[in-house]
Amino acid sequence: MTVYIALLRGINVGKNNRIKMVDLKNLLETLGLEKVKTYIQSGNVVFEASDDAVRLSERLEEEISKTFGFPVPVILRTAEQYEQIIHDCPYSMESLKEGESIQLAFLADEPSHEKIDNLRSFKSEPDECFINGKEVYLFLRQSILDSKLAAQLPKLEVPATVRNWKTVIKLSTMIE
Repeated sequence: MTVYIALLRGINVGKNNRIKMVDLKNLLETLGLEKVKTYIQSGNVVFEASDDAVRLSERLEEEISKTFGFPVPVILRTAEQYEQIIHDCPYSMESLKEGESIQLAFLADEPSHEKIDNLRSFKSEPDECFINGKEVYLFLRQSILDSKLAAQLPKLEVPATVRNWKTVIKLSTMIE
C-alpha cells in the first residue's frame, strides 16, 4: 500500500463546488481507499491505496464528478514525494515577517520549458518563486490575493492548486 496526499482544486471556495469532508471521506472509503483522513474544508486528504498515482487520480476525478455533480482536478503525491517537496523548499518560515507567507502550488504535470521560463522571468517585486518539477514555491511579501506573481500561475497551463505552508506541514504530520 502507498500513502498518498490528494489535493483537490477549487472546492468549497465561496458558495461554489461545495463538498462536505465527511461525504468526501465516505466516497473515498467506498472506493476501497484505506485510512482516509481529511484536513480542513479545502480538499486535503491523506489515505492509503494500492493503485498507481495516474490511474488513481483519474478514478478519483471521475467518481467525484459523478457523485457531486461537478469536475474537480485531483493532484496526488506519494508520502515520499511529499516529504521531498517539503525538504526542497528554499524559503524559511522562521525568517518570515508580518504579512509574508510561503505558498506552494502543486501542479498536475510539469509545464513546458517555455512556460517555466516565462514565469521565472516575470518581474514581480516584492514576491519571488522557485520552480522545481511539479511544484512552484511562492515567497509572498503580501497577500496571495494581491500578488501579481501568484496571478501568473494559470499561464503555466497545467492544473494547479495552492496551499499555504502551514497546511503543507500539517498534512505532513498526518502522514505519520
